[in-house]
Amino acid sequence: MRTRAAVLYGPHTEYVIEEIELDDPKENEVLVRFVASGMCHSDEHMVTGDMAMDPAIVEMLGWQQYPIILGHEGAGVVEKVGPGVTELAVGDHVVTSFVPSCGRCPSCAKGQQNLCDSGAYLLSGRQADGTARHHALDGSDIATMCCLGTFAEHSVMNINSLVKVEPDLPLDKACLVACGVTTGWGSATYAGDVAPGDTVVVIGTGGVGMNAVQGAAMAGARHVIALDPVEFKREQAMKFGATHSASTPEETMALLGELTWGRNADVVINTVGEGKGSDVETYMNMVGKGGKLVFTSVANMNDNDVTLNLFAFAMQQKSLVGTIFGSANPRSDIPKLLGLYRSGNLKLDELVTRTYSLDEINQGYQDMRDGKNIRGVIVY
Repeated sequence: MRTRAAVLYGPHTEYVIEEIELDDPKENEVLVRFVASGMCHSDEHMVTGDMAMDPAIVEMLGWQQYPIILGHEGAGVVEKVGPGVTELAVGDHVVTSFVPSCGRCPSCAKGQQNLCDSGAYLLSGRQADGTARHHALDGSDIATMCCLGTFAEHSVMNINSLVKVEPDLPLDKACLVACGVTTGWGSATYAGDVAPGDTVVVIGTGGVGMNAVQGAAMAGARHVIALDPVEFKREQAMKFGATHSASTPEETMALLGELTWGRNADVVINTVGEGKGSDVETYMNMVGKGGKLVFTSVANMNDNDVTLNLFAFAMQQKSLVGTIFGSANPRSDIPKLLGLYRSGNLKLDELVTRTYSLDEINQGYQDMRDGKNIRGVIVY
């Protein structure tokens, strides 16, 4: 079948909206008609080239990075099922999970679905069998972000990358739990293990950070400091549970000194758009004795250097924790968060600053770069 998609042909270029050819679903795959897709900053790393791999390595692995259909925060309706599919049926409403979950590998068996062995294919641009389902009209293959490609009206995906949701939930809000909401919330509640009475600093309050604020507040933190240079985002953070805000690390340190009598934060969560190793020491200085720095940000794949005072790190018994998907389990936590939304305990509507059509995707990402949006959403 033919459908429309936003195709990125290389780093530092704009999306091109065009018709593509889409294969029928193969074994354990389904065809989904998307209703909405969140516009996450992680996709931007393919635009800036931070996630672009050495072409020689990509070729050696048999992968493909460009041209690519980005997007991994999708929600839609199943329109066709492939052979062997029993857990999903035509008409089911689904949310994508950018981390697939097979349920059988050692990580899944230990309750770490976010580390599923199927994640080895996330940057391949292909499906798990090494082939593509998306093609240009000339027959050439088009890669997809995280085996999903939600910046398209339709896509074919493996069932391991989909979570069935209740049919009455608004899909233009449900799509947000596919990544940003769960990643931020889990960064506080799971990776950060925020406890009642804690003091928490969230660095960067975009689509992920705002939900780290929500998660910390819901976990019972006494102080939640939102650190962001953009005034609009600092103001919005107060609506999501922040108790204080600051525009610079220096302001944050001064505020921590007043609030904690110099003991600093129990948990610091870094969710800035591009994580940098050179900033780790600055963030670690905000962490108190026995505290934890959670590093959620996506960094440049070639950034191997981290600035960190190892003496203070060891002698004050601090922790540095990396996390993907907020250390959450997609098959249990996506429905859980949507249940919290349904009961009025999780804000999703308020996260969406503006909606866009697929044709407006370039404007939507420019608005994100300009700090105008907490989260933009494409509505098909």
